[in-house]
Amino acid sequence: MRLLQAGATPPHLNTLVLLTALSVLSLNMFLPSLATIADEFDATYAVANLAMGGFLAATVVLQIILGPMSDRFGRRPMMLYGLAVFSLGSAGCLLAQSIESFLCWRILQAAGVVGIALSRAVVRDMHGPQEAASKLGYISMVMAIAPMTGPALGGLLHETFGWRANFAVYLFAGVGLWLLCWRDLGETNLQKSPTMRSQFASYPQLVTSRRFWGYALCSGFSVAAFYVYITAAVLVGAQVFGLRPAVVGITVGAIAIGFSFGSFLSGRLGKRVPLWRLMIAGRIVALSGLSIGFLVTCLGVVHPFSFVGGVIFVGIGNGLTLPATNSGAMSVRPQLAGSASGLSGALSVALGAVLTSVSGALLTPDNGVVLSMALMITCVVLSLLCALYVRRLDVKAPLGGMSEVS
Repeated sequence: MRLLQAGATPPHLNTLVLLTALSVLSLNMFLPSLATIADEFDATYAVANLAMGGFLAATVVLQIILGPMSDRFGRRPMMLYGLAVFSLGSAGCLLAQSIESFLCWRILQAAGVVGIALSRAVVRDMHGPQEAASKLGYISMVMAIAPMTGPALGGLLHETFGWRANFAVYLFAGVGLWLLCWRDLGETNLQKSPTMRSQFASYPQLVTSRRFWGYALCSGFSVAAFYVYITAAVLVGAQVFGLRPAVVGITVGAIAIGFSFGSFLSGRLGKRVPLWRLMIAGRIVALSGLSIGFLVTCLGVVHPFSFVGGVIFVGIGNGLTLPATNSGAMSVRPQLAGSASGLSGALSVALGAVLTSVSGALLTPDNGVVLSMALMITCVVLSLLCALYVRRLDVKAPLGGMSEVS
């Protein structure tokens, strides 16, 4: 009978880690099957690729919606509803008989973004800014590991059971996590808005906060550098360095390895190092590594090690910076932590999508190495300026161990 009781206490960290992993895997695990899906449904690859583009667009919109709704109605119901819709979408994709129905059900799967957006808010509900940054550091490690392992797992499932096996796993995971949240995820938002009207009335307190936008833009430009590299790595690896596909895959994963290490450092340091120090330290690490790689390249040494080596420091820097920026953004108005998490997350995805499009349009085999590194340096410099701006606000209006949020 105990297993049937609804959760009444805050969730364990492992539950939040699993929710985050599902959100990341729902994006990329099925990618090795995309060409086969297009063939089976007699669709062009461009149409089938809407399963990625449409999914990302839906996650941007949903994060903006789910965050405020979790501030009004609570984290628990929004998480349970989101996982239920994700599971329904997974079942629809599993049984789809046309590309149109597949894409429609795939859009519903975007509800799985609750795992990332609301897990961050749950952590902030449970802990102060410093402790939250530490916990988010450990959770962020999953966001590094899942992108590396997801496509490999999806490819194995495809080769063994066919492409629909990926969506069977999504369905099983969605239902399993729904049951886990029902049992383990008690409500953590103890300051819910009494009405939607009052919720929207308080929203301008967040969106007019200079400090919030400092944190959110620092996070967004940090993530944008990652998207630029992912776009460039395949082109540069295959057409400039002549690497085999397997080796190209390793180079793509290099930034994630750095991110995992940086997130681990955040987990260890977050409790005792001020958020602004972690943010700025991460930006300096990223900029230093990239600058050395860029200088070596400009001196005529165009080699995979100088290219990938510089980018690993971007991963380490992002691992140091992002837990701090996420915690800081949600600490601007703690009663609006869900709204802050959703809005800052949506901004990161939107900036990433823009930089992906720009990179794809500008990069060629002739300019790929230099231009991609220049674009990444630009993103890192912009994120550093945002971090310094937040520090300037901290100096003017400190609050406890963190800054007053103006």
